[in-house]
Amino acid sequence: ELTGSAGSSRADPGSSQEPELYSPASPGPQQEPISTYFEEKVPIPEDDMTKLFSFRKLWAFTGPGFLMSIAYLDPGNIESDLQSGARAGFKLLWVLLGATIIGLLLQRLAARLGVVTGMHLAEVCNRHYPTVPRIILWLMVELAIIGSDMQEVIGCAIALNLLSVGRIPLWAGVLITIIDTFVFLFLDKYGLRKLEAFFGFLITIMALSFGYEYVRVAPDQAEVLKGMFVPYCSGCGPTQLEQAVGIVGAVIMPHNIYLHSALVKSRDINRANKKEVKEANKYYFIESSIALFISFLINVFVVAVFAEAFYGKTNMEVSLQCNETGSAHSELFPANNETLEVDIYKGGVVLGCFFGPAALYIWAIGILAAGQSSTMTGTYSGQFVMEGFLNLRWSRFARVLLTRSIAIFPTLLVAVFQDVQHLTGMNDFLNVLQSMQLPFALIPILTFTSLTSLMNDFANGLVWKIGGGLLILVVCAINMYFVVVYVTALNSTVLYVFSALLSIAYLSFVCYLVWRCLIALGVSRLDFRGSVQYPPTVLMDEQPEFDS
Repeated sequence: ELTGSAGSSRADPGSSQEPELYSPASPGPQQEPISTYFEEKVPIPEDDMTKLFSFRKLWAFTGPGFLMSIAYLDPGNIESDLQSGARAGFKLLWVLLGATIIGLLLQRLAARLGVVTGMHLAEVCNRHYPTVPRIILWLMVELAIIGSDMQEVIGCAIALNLLSVGRIPLWAGVLITIIDTFVFLFLDKYGLRKLEAFFGFLITIMALSFGYEYVRVAPDQAEVLKGMFVPYCSGCGPTQLEQAVGIVGAVIMPHNIYLHSALVKSRDINRANKKEVKEANKYYFIESSIALFISFLINVFVVAVFAEAFYGKTNMEVSLQCNETGSAHSELFPANNETLEVDIYKGGVVLGCFFGPAALYIWAIGILAAGQSSTMTGTYSGQFVMEGFLNLRWSRFARVLLTRSIAIFPTLLVAVFQDVQHLTGMNDFLNVLQSMQLPFALIPILTFTSLTSLMNDFANGLVWKIGGGLLILVVCAINMYFVVVYVTALNSTVLYVFSALLSIAYLSFVCYLVWRCLIALGVSRLDFRGSVQYPPTVLMDEQPEFDS
């Protein structure tokens, strides 16, 4: 019998002849399975498996992909979108499309790992990496989660400040975010499907809010399509290049790979049956594609609004317009002819100045929904990562208290002693922080989904191994460029020296992970001393293929 995680389910007595998918990395019967997700399992309807497609089954599998897609709609992404529109117009929409497609392919690997093995990525890392690398990996992923959490807290605080016309100061918004997150996190007590429906409701609020702005501004549809499908950036310079790199860094988030590999364990799948596993992989991929298509449209709404209304605008133009409309925030824009610089706070203000108060308040509602949904999924990511890497079974209350305290303390200090510009300016640093953590999700997911001993017949083929490796190399290179640009702009010798020392340690660990990954991909000659031991391959008996 297959053991190892809460994600496994008992084989149907009527299918006792079906060969099993043994996972050598799973703990033995003497170990208690690690439960890192809700105890409730969503049953899958038993339709005729020879059918090519079933809407009933797709509906049963719908949920994890939409929770995963929320990371593509967090306040950091929204800020990247509006800055892309204001700085480059429609010219970088194709970068957003490409980054979303890359994200979908990476999420496919995460979902397959969870479905096939019954373990999520953190649990697999715990079983395959030695103790010291495992602890370092855990710390890096925790840093990414805390950085993301800080961005979400900032977004919620700014949204509350805008909605209250400044009556709720930023520091109070930060504290409110702590309380409401605890309230929302206990919604899962009412059932997994109700929780997923609540996340769907928040995504709908974002779609309606940013969709209203799109309709109100009425961007040129021909320019939108041209920017989306013509991979060219006419007249672009270093500013636009940095923005393009920032888009990739904002869209592909490291902790989301860990999250998605755990979320797929919430469906009642008989992993001893190859057909069921193959079918689950198919429906999860369809569901993820739909979810990321919706998140892509919402991101396009934001880019297009700011591209149409504010691309090429100067501070002087915006300041004059805000003065004419009697805005209380006109001091945010100095009376000079420099190009307008916007963030999620200024974005709401300029929308209010040009398109009326309704545009400002609806924008703030969308940002609040983005922040709340993202902060909840971030907390779940933290729970999975901590329990998977360290085998710690903390209550959700304790887990939220720890991560929220770490995220809120520096945010609260900035909110109390600085102004909103410094608070939103933290997003640049946080984007760099998360970009640096990206290899610590992408390299392990490629490593383990390529192991035949772990994935059996569902291991990556040659095309996925080569393509996935090149894809991850490109994404990591782009993000490292983003980090270098940020560090060189600091203009501090002390910080340069510190960054150089940190880079040596950082690159050494990345090289270690790449070395193990290459061995998993089949380059066995790199294992000079035979020190990298993966479990022996366990082949699956032949079964009739499921025709998809």
